[in-house]
Amino acid sequence: MKKMKNDLEMLEEYDFSGGVRGKYAKRYAEGTNVVVIDPDVAEYFPDHKSVNDALRSLAAIIKRKRKAEQRPAGGPSLRSGR
Repeated sequence: MKKMKNDLEMLEEYDFSGGVRGKYAKRYAEGTNVVVIDPDVAEYFPDHKSVNDALRSLAAIIKRKRKAEQRPAGGPSLRSGR
């Protein structure tokens, strides 16, 4: 594999002649969150939708728990049925 003279890390086989500079710059600037998950976790989530669905479910549980913790002592509880 031959390296290019200008950039020693760039191989001659790489051809960016048809590339468009900044094609995704606007989308990137609007904000993206890229998170890399470990392979053992990734096997349970085949796509981004399944990850987002699971995290939304977890967020709802956390939100309910926080609300319950903020409730004054002696107030109605979920178990009492009041």
